Amino acid sequence: MRSLKAQRPDGTRRDPAPSRWGYRYQRLMLTPGFRKLVKVGVPLLVVGGLIAGWTAREANRQMIADAYNNTKTQIQQRDEFMVKMMAIDGADDTLAADIRTVLPLEFPQSNFDLDLEEMRQTVAALPAVAEAALRVRPGGILQVNVTQRVPVAVFRAPEGLKLIDGGGVLIQNIIARADRSDLPLITGDGAREALGEGLEIYRVAGPLAPRMRGVVRMGERRWDVILDSGQRILLPTESPVPAFERVVALNQAQDLLERDVAVVDMRHPDRPTIRLNEQAVTNLRQINAEQE
Repeated sequence: MRSLKAQRPDGTRRDPAPSRWGYRYQRLMLTPGFRKLVKVGVPLLVVGGLIAGWTAREANRQMIADAYNNTKTQIQQRDEFMVKMMAIDGADDTLAADIRTVLPLEFPQSNFDLDLEEMRQTVAALPAVAEAALRVRPGGILQVNVTQRVPVAVFRAPEGLKLIDGGGVLIQNIIARADRSDLPLITGDGAREALGEGLEIYRVAGPLAPRMRGVVRMGERRWDVILDSGQRILLPTESPVPAFERVVALNQAQDLLERDVAVVDMRHPDRPTIRLNEQAVTNLRQINAEQE
């Protein structure tokens, strides 16, 4: 039989065992990580090198950027992404006009070009807005929902008349007191901070309410009530509401404020005092003089 071992041309036997480097290569190829590197990593490196070399040219990079921007624009300008109108709910006509002023949008406009959070903050910054929410409704409608501040009083500031809500927040200017004669008038330093107490004085006024011109915060400590005839009721720092209720009761029982009274001083509830008008004082002196 012939020997199965390979022979060299010179007749000597050839060793079938691999060389040292061949053996190491075969061992590496049996390693999953190395095999994946050769089959996947090397091709990727080659492709990456080719791409890097191609994009190294400015013209090629600009071509890619232009293609990306064109594709992006085509997608964003599709009809389903276009906003065609704005709807405002929860605001009166004046506030709605203010919202459209601070959001000067031109329609149609892509939804991708709208920063809803920034727009919401812009609307919420309006004095008459307590809360605001924006979203894009199906059909290309920008929906603006606002919670409008409700005025509870007119505040007379040095720069004019302003409407304020229950928290003392200035809402908007008004030209004349008659524009909101249905609301109580407050003024003075610290009046907004003590608004609740000022409104409580109005609430207990009873039959005096139609005669009240306003309440004035004095020295950020206490209130004065001003009546239509110019009469003034000075209330104490502590418990002004009960003190005013006493004045209302006295007026109902004795028509106190129907007389020539200029000031009713309740700053010391235990000993209230009354100041007469100058004419009444003059008349009283004349009467006393005639009686002497």
